[in-house]
Amino acid sequence: MKARIPTHREFIIDFPKDMDQAKADEGWAKLTQIVEDYKKAHNGQSVYAPTFIEDCEPAVKALQEAYGFTYTVQQVR
Repeated sequence: MKARIPTHREFIIDFPKDMDQAKADEGWAKLTQIVEDYKKAHNGQSVYAPTFIEDCEPAVKALQEAYGFTYTVQQVR
């Protein structure tokens, strides 16, 4: 079986290496919640939706301030 995954953009998240693991896990859980909330609000759409980055970036930036991670947006094939 073959599956074709469309070209899309993704957030690439990097937590500081010296960050306490519990705090990084907490931040990651909140990032995961952003994705789940997005799915609920957009009829099950996922990270493959064309506007996912634009819709979620404000929430990601807010968490970035709280948890100190860096992120980039990368085109993925």
